[in-house]
Amino acid sequence: MKQIAEELLQAGIEKVWTNEPLANHTTWRIGGPADLLIQPKDKDSLQAAFQIIHRHEIPWSVIGRGSNLLVRDRGIRGAVLKVAEGLSHCEFRGEEVCVGAGYSMIRLAMETGKMGLTGMEFVGGIPGTVGGAVYMNAGAHGSDLSRILIDAEILFENGERKVLTNEELSFSYRTSLLQQRKGIVVEARFRLHPGDRKEIAATLAANKERRRLTQPLQMPCAGSVFRNPPGDHAGRLIEAAGLKGYQIGGAQVSEKHSNFIVNCGGATATDVLTLIDYIRSTIHSKYGIDLHPEVLVVGEG
Repeated sequence: MKQIAEELLQAGIEKVWTNEPLANHTTWRIGGPADLLIQPKDKDSLQAAFQIIHRHEIPWSVIGRGSNLLVRDRGIRGAVLKVAEGLSHCEFRGEEVCVGAGYSMIRLAMETGKMGLTGMEFVGGIPGTVGGAVYMNAGAHGSDLSRILIDAEILFENGERKVLTNEELSFSYRTSLLQQRKGIVVEARFRLHPGDRKEIAATLAANKERRRLTQPLQMPCAGSVFRNPPGDHAGRLIEAAGLKGYQIGGAQVSEKHSNFIVNCGGATATDVLTLIDYIRSTIHSKYGIDLHPEVLVVGEG
Protein backbone atom coordinates (compact mmCIF):
# COMPACT_ATOMS: atom_id res chain seq x y z
CA MET A 1 0.00 0.00 0.00
CA LYS A 2 2.92 2.38 0.61
CA GLN A 3 3.84 2.16 -3.07
CA ILE A 4 0.29 3.01 -4.12
CA ALA A 5 0.20 5.85 -1.60
CA GLU A 6 3.38 7.25 -3.14
CA GLU A 7 1.85 7.02 -6.60
CA LEU A 8 -1.23 8.89 -5.40
CA LEU A 9 0.92 11.64 -3.90
CA GLN A 10 2.86 11.94 -7.15
CA ALA A 11 -0.47 12.32 -8.99
CA GLY A 12 -1.16 15.46 -6.93
CA ILE A 13 -3.50 13.90 -4.37
CA GLU A 14 -2.14 15.51 -1.23
CA LYS A 15 -4.11 13.75 1.53
CA VAL A 16 -3.24 10.06 1.66
CA TRP A 17 -2.86 7.89 4.77
CA THR A 18 -1.86 4.25 5.24
CA ASN A 19 -3.19 2.10 8.08
CA GLU A 20 -5.33 5.01 9.26
CA PRO A 21 -7.80 4.35 12.15
CA LEU A 22 -11.27 5.12 10.86
CA ALA A 23 -12.38 5.93 14.39
CA ASN A 24 -10.78 9.30 13.57
CA HIS A 25 -13.18 9.75 10.65
CA THR A 26 -16.58 8.61 11.97
CA THR A 27 -19.03 10.43 14.23
CA TRP A 28 -19.34 7.31 16.43
CA ARG A 29 -15.55 7.49 17.02
CA ILE A 30 -15.44 3.76 16.29
CA GLY A 31 -13.65 1.81 13.57
CA GLY A 32 -10.52 -0.14 12.74
CA PRO A 33 -7.87 0.97 10.23
CA ALA A 34 -8.18 1.50 6.49
CA ASP A 35 -5.28 0.04 4.53
CA LEU A 36 -5.33 3.22 2.46
CA LEU A 37 -7.37 6.39 3.07
CA ILE A 38 -7.56 8.94 0.26
CA GLN A 39 -9.15 12.38 0.40
CA PRO A 40 -9.41 13.87 -3.11
CA LYS A 41 -9.35 17.66 -3.38
CA ASP A 42 -11.67 17.95 -6.40
CA LYS A 43 -13.38 16.01 -9.22
CA ASP A 44 -10.17 15.57 -11.20
CA SER A 45 -8.18 14.17 -8.27
CA LEU A 46 -11.09 11.84 -7.46
CA GLN A 47 -10.97 10.53 -11.03
CA ALA A 48 -7.17 10.20 -10.87
CA ALA A 49 -7.34 8.30 -7.58
CA PHE A 50 -10.02 6.05 -9.00
CA GLN A 51 -7.84 5.23 -12.03
CA ILE A 52 -4.87 4.32 -9.82
CA ILE A 53 -7.06 2.12 -7.62
CA HIS A 54 -8.41 0.35 -10.70
CA ARG A 55 -4.96 -0.14 -12.18
CA HIS A 56 -3.77 -1.88 -9.03
CA GLU A 57 -7.05 -3.85 -8.79
CA ILE A 58 -7.56 -3.15 -5.10
CA PRO A 59 -11.01 -3.09 -3.50
CA TRP A 60 -12.44 0.31 -2.64
CA SER A 61 -15.20 1.93 -0.63
CA VAL A 62 -16.29 5.48 0.08
CA ILE A 63 -17.16 7.54 3.16
CA GLY A 64 -18.17 11.15 3.74
CA ARG A 65 -18.23 12.72 7.17
CA GLY A 66 -18.63 9.28 8.71
CA SER A 67 -22.13 9.74 10.13
CA ASN A 68 -24.69 6.94 9.78
CA LEU A 69 -21.71 4.59 9.48
CA LEU A 70 -20.32 1.79 11.63
CA VAL A 71 -16.85 0.53 10.71
CA ARG A 72 -16.08 -2.90 12.16
CA ASP A 73 -13.14 -3.34 14.51
CA ARG A 74 -10.67 -4.84 12.03
CA GLY A 75 -11.20 -1.95 9.64
CA ILE A 76 -11.48 -1.90 5.84
CA ARG A 77 -9.17 -3.63 3.40
CA GLY A 78 -8.11 -1.83 0.27
CA ALA A 79 -8.72 1.86 -0.38
CA VAL A 80 -11.25 4.15 1.29
CA LEU A 81 -12.10 7.34 -0.58
CA LYS A 82 -13.11 10.12 1.80
CA VAL A 83 -15.35 12.50 -0.12
CA ALA A 84 -15.39 15.47 2.21
CA GLU A 85 -13.83 18.95 2.14
CA GLY A 86 -12.38 18.44 -1.34
CA LEU A 87 -15.77 18.21 -3.05
CA SER A 88 -17.56 20.95 -1.16
CA HIS A 89 -18.46 23.47 -3.85
CA CYS A 90 -21.90 25.12 -3.87
CA GLU A 91 -23.32 27.12 -6.79
CA PHE A 92 -26.72 28.82 -6.94
CA ARG A 93 -28.48 29.04 -10.29
CA GLY A 94 -31.74 30.85 -9.66
CA GLU A 95 -33.98 28.40 -7.82
CA GLU A 96 -31.53 25.56 -8.36
CA VAL A 97 -28.42 24.75 -6.35
CA CYS A 98 -25.55 22.51 -7.51
CA VAL A 99 -23.56 21.06 -4.63
CA GLY A 100 -20.46 18.89 -4.27
CA ALA A 101 -20.82 15.53 -2.57
CA GLY A 102 -18.66 16.61 0.37
CA TYR A 103 -20.78 19.64 1.27
CA SER A 104 -22.37 19.59 4.74
CA MET A 105 -26.14 19.11 4.72
CA ILE A 106 -26.54 21.38 7.75
CA ARG A 107 -24.52 24.12 6.06
CA LEU A 108 -26.54 23.67 2.86
CA ALA A 109 -29.80 24.20 4.75
CA MET A 110 -28.41 27.41 6.25
CA GLU A 111 -27.01 28.75 2.97
CA THR A 112 -30.19 28.10 0.97
CA GLY A 113 -32.19 29.81 3.71
CA LYS A 114 -29.95 32.88 3.52
CA MET A 115 -30.63 32.99 -0.23
CA GLY A 116 -34.37 33.04 0.47
CA LEU A 117 -34.93 29.55 -0.94
CA THR A 118 -37.22 27.11 0.84
CA GLY A 119 -37.31 23.32 0.62
CA MET A 120 -34.12 22.43 2.49
CA GLU A 121 -35.31 23.13 6.03
CA PHE A 122 -35.78 19.44 6.83
CA VAL A 123 -32.07 18.66 6.26
CA GLY A 124 -30.94 21.24 8.82
CA GLY A 125 -30.34 18.47 11.35
CA ILE A 126 -28.81 15.82 9.12
CA PRO A 127 -25.14 15.64 10.19
CA GLY A 128 -23.70 14.05 7.03
CA THR A 129 -22.69 15.21 3.58
CA VAL A 130 -24.63 15.57 0.33
CA GLY A 131 -23.15 12.36 -1.11
CA GLY A 132 -24.19 10.22 1.82
CA ALA A 133 -27.61 11.87 1.93
CA VAL A 134 -28.23 11.04 -1.74
CA TYR A 135 -26.96 7.48 -1.24
CA MET A 136 -29.53 6.76 1.48
CA ASN A 137 -32.27 9.25 0.50
CA ALA A 138 -31.85 10.98 3.84
CA GLY A 139 -34.89 12.57 5.39
CA ALA A 140 -36.46 14.15 8.46
CA HIS A 141 -39.61 15.98 9.52
CA GLY A 142 -41.75 14.10 7.01
CA SER A 143 -39.64 14.88 3.95
CA ASP A 144 -36.61 13.43 2.15
CA LEU A 145 -34.13 14.25 -0.60
CA SER A 146 -36.15 12.57 -3.36
CA ARG A 147 -38.66 15.44 -3.16
CA ILE A 148 -36.15 18.12 -4.12
CA LEU A 149 -33.33 16.40 -6.03
CA ILE A 150 -33.20 16.99 -9.78
CA ASP A 151 -30.24 14.78 -10.63
CA ALA A 152 -26.83 13.64 -9.41
CA GLU A 153 -23.49 12.96 -11.06
CA ILE A 154 -22.22 9.49 -10.20
CA LEU A 155 -18.80 7.90 -10.72
CA PHE A 156 -19.50 4.21 -11.23
CA GLU A 157 -17.29 1.25 -10.45
CA ASN A 158 -16.36 0.80 -14.13
CA GLY A 159 -14.97 4.37 -14.22
CA GLU A 160 -17.97 5.83 -16.07
CA ARG A 161 -19.22 9.22 -14.87
CA LYS A 162 -22.91 9.68 -15.54
CA VAL A 163 -25.67 12.08 -14.51
CA LEU A 164 -28.73 10.20 -13.22
CA THR A 165 -32.15 11.81 -12.87
CA ASN A 166 -34.28 11.57 -9.76
CA GLU A 167 -36.28 8.76 -11.36
CA GLU A 168 -33.16 6.85 -12.44
CA LEU A 169 -31.87 6.89 -8.85
CA SER A 170 -34.92 4.78 -7.84
CA PHE A 171 -35.44 6.41 -4.46
CA SER A 172 -37.58 4.86 -1.74
CA TYR A 173 -37.55 5.08 2.06
CA ARG A 174 -33.85 5.46 3.03
CA THR A 175 -32.70 3.70 -0.14
CA SER A 176 -31.53 4.44 -3.67
CA LEU A 177 -30.09 2.71 -6.72
CA LEU A 178 -26.61 3.23 -5.22
CA GLN A 179 -27.28 0.54 -2.64
CA GLN A 180 -27.56 -1.96 -5.49
CA ARG A 181 -25.12 -0.49 -8.03
CA LYS A 182 -21.79 0.63 -6.58
CA GLY A 183 -20.80 4.20 -7.32
CA ILE A 184 -19.67 7.50 -5.81
CA VAL A 185 -21.85 10.61 -5.73
CA VAL A 186 -19.76 13.46 -7.17
CA GLU A 187 -22.32 16.27 -7.02
CA ALA A 188 -26.08 16.80 -6.83
CA ARG A 189 -28.55 19.37 -8.15
CA PHE A 190 -31.64 20.45 -6.21
CA ARG A 191 -34.72 22.48 -7.12
CA LEU A 192 -36.01 24.84 -4.44
CA HIS A 193 -38.58 27.65 -4.30
CA PRO A 194 -38.60 31.28 -3.18
CA GLY A 195 -39.50 31.72 0.47
CA ASP A 196 -39.44 34.20 3.32
CA ARG A 197 -35.97 34.35 4.86
CA LYS A 198 -37.32 35.02 8.37
CA GLU A 199 -39.76 32.10 8.20
CA ILE A 200 -37.05 29.76 6.92
CA ALA A 201 -34.65 30.88 9.67
CA ALA A 202 -37.39 30.40 12.30
CA THR A 203 -38.09 26.85 11.06
CA LEU A 204 -34.38 25.98 11.12
CA ALA A 205 -34.01 27.42 14.62
CA ALA A 206 -37.05 25.50 15.89
CA ASN A 207 -35.77 22.24 14.42
CA LYS A 208 -32.33 22.86 15.93
CA GLU A 209 -33.82 23.47 19.38
CA ARG A 210 -35.95 20.33 19.10
CA ARG A 211 -32.84 18.28 18.27
CA ARG A 212 -30.93 19.83 21.18
CA LEU A 213 -33.68 18.83 23.59
CA THR A 214 -34.34 15.33 22.25
CA GLN A 215 -31.10 13.99 20.76
CA PRO A 216 -27.76 13.12 22.45
CA LEU A 217 -25.73 15.48 20.29
CA GLN A 218 -23.08 15.96 22.98
CA MET A 219 -22.00 12.30 22.74
CA PRO A 220 -20.41 10.34 19.87
CA CYS A 221 -23.26 8.76 17.90
CA ALA A 222 -24.35 8.15 14.31
CA GLY A 223 -27.92 9.43 14.19
CA SER A 224 -30.94 7.15 14.15
CA VAL A 225 -29.91 3.50 14.29
CA PHE A 226 -33.15 1.89 13.04
CA ARG A 227 -35.62 2.70 10.30
CA ASN A 228 -39.10 3.49 11.54
CA PRO A 229 -41.45 0.54 10.95
CA PRO A 230 -44.70 1.34 9.09
CA GLY A 231 -47.08 3.29 11.29
CA ASP A 232 -44.77 3.48 14.30
CA HIS A 233 -41.44 4.83 15.55
CA ALA A 234 -38.43 2.71 16.41
CA GLY A 235 -37.56 4.95 19.36
CA ARG A 236 -41.03 4.54 20.89
CA LEU A 237 -40.84 0.75 20.60
CA ILE A 238 -37.34 0.58 22.13
CA GLU A 239 -38.34 2.80 25.04
CA ALA A 240 -41.60 0.88 25.60
CA ALA A 241 -39.56 -2.33 25.77
CA GLY A 242 -37.60 -0.86 28.69
CA LEU A 243 -34.31 -0.59 26.82
CA LYS A 244 -33.60 3.11 27.28
CA GLY A 245 -30.18 3.31 28.92
CA TYR A 246 -29.39 -0.38 28.30
CA GLN A 247 -25.64 -0.81 27.81
CA ILE A 248 -23.27 -3.41 26.38
CA GLY A 249 -19.60 -2.57 26.79
CA GLY A 250 -19.14 1.08 25.86
CA ALA A 251 -22.31 1.21 23.71
CA GLN A 252 -25.53 2.46 25.29
CA VAL A 253 -29.11 3.06 24.15
CA SER A 254 -29.31 6.81 24.64
CA GLU A 255 -31.23 7.97 27.69
CA LYS A 256 -32.31 10.99 25.65
CA HIS A 257 -33.54 9.27 22.46
CA SER A 258 -34.00 5.51 22.31
CA ASN A 259 -33.27 5.24 18.58
CA PHE A 260 -29.73 6.51 19.17
CA ILE A 261 -26.82 4.40 20.40
CA VAL A 262 -24.05 6.45 22.00
CA ASN A 263 -20.39 5.72 22.59
CA CYS A 264 -19.95 6.17 26.33
CA GLY A 265 -16.19 5.76 25.98
CA GLY A 266 -14.15 3.00 24.45
CA ALA A 267 -17.08 1.40 22.61
CA THR A 268 -16.17 -1.08 19.89
CA ALA A 269 -18.11 -1.97 16.77
CA THR A 270 -18.69 -5.37 18.37
CA ASP A 271 -20.35 -3.64 21.34
CA VAL A 272 -22.65 -1.70 19.01
CA LEU A 273 -23.52 -4.71 16.83
CA THR A 274 -24.24 -6.87 19.89
CA LEU A 275 -26.50 -4.13 21.26
CA ILE A 276 -28.27 -3.78 17.90
CA ASP A 277 -28.92 -7.54 17.82
CA TYR A 278 -30.22 -7.48 21.39
CA ILE A 279 -32.60 -4.61 20.62
CA ARG A 280 -33.89 -6.35 17.48
CA SER A 281 -34.49 -9.65 19.24
CA THR A 282 -36.22 -7.92 22.18
CA ILE A 283 -38.57 -5.91 19.94
CA HIS A 284 -39.39 -8.98 17.85
CA SER A 285 -40.06 -11.05 20.97
CA LYS A 286 -42.29 -8.43 22.60
CA TYR A 287 -44.12 -6.97 19.60
CA GLY A 288 -43.51 -9.27 16.63
CA ILE A 289 -41.91 -6.37 14.75
CA ASP A 290 -38.64 -6.60 12.83
CA LEU A 291 -36.49 -3.48 13.20
CA HIS A 292 -34.11 -2.85 10.32
CA PRO A 293 -30.89 -0.89 10.89
CA GLU A 294 -30.54 2.43 9.10
CA VAL A 295 -26.80 2.66 9.74
CA LEU A 296 -24.42 1.24 7.16
CA VAL A 297 -22.09 -1.44 8.57
CA VAL A 298 -18.79 -1.91 6.71
CA GLY A 299 -15.41 -3.54 7.20
CA GLU A 300 -14.12 -6.72 8.78
CA GLY A 301 -15.29 -8.04 12.14
